[in-house]
Amino acid sequence: MKHSMSSTLDRAALIVGILFFFGVMIEDYRKILGQVMDLILGWLPDTGLSFPVMLFILAAITGLYASLVQKYTMDWDFLRSQQERMRALQSSMRAAQLAGDQARIQSLQTEQMRMVSEQGKMMQMQFKPMLYIGIISIPLFMWIYFYIHNSGSISMTFPFWGTHDINETVLGPILYWFYWYFVCSLPVSQIIRKALDIGSMS
Repeated sequence: MKHSMSSTLDRAALIVGILFFFGVMIEDYRKILGQVMDLILGWLPDTGLSFPVMLFILAAITGLYASLVQKYTMDWDFLRSQQERMRALQSSMRAAQLAGDQARIQSLQTEQMRMVSEQGKMMQMQFKPMLYIGIISIPLFMWIYFYIHNSGSISMTFPFWGTHDINETVLGPILYWFYWYFVCSLPVSQIIRKALDIGSMS
């Protein structure tokens, strides 16, 4: 009974994640999601926090949630063992090629094909957390878009770069506000992952 309920919740969460993931491609969907999230987060600007600080808070929330999702949905022991097997296989393949051992090379190529067939499990294992993470991160991003759109011009001062409108592009399609969000989330995520011992593949 408990396993059945867990599987049902698991499927429901994945469906929601997929809807969020592909739904953001529709402009009206983005607006509606931003408005809904404003009912939840609309109080945040009223606290007097600056926009960069608000982005830092949201980045920290996303980083914590994403780290917890990855910790409990991914089989890190399996990923580590696969990495170790691949390293050992590559080392053995190099040694066999240098020795000109064709029989050994053929045996290792067969082993390599078996490992390739297991890549599907690894890809599924890595894709699944993305959908879970999207349940939180995508609505937060839509609220940020909603807030920026309704706040007019917002500027930020960056070290060495000076003051820029947050909707200006840093490089290609990357906006200044998203760049700041990434700069904030990276160290926070690394600290959380280190504390929870997540993703250590070495």
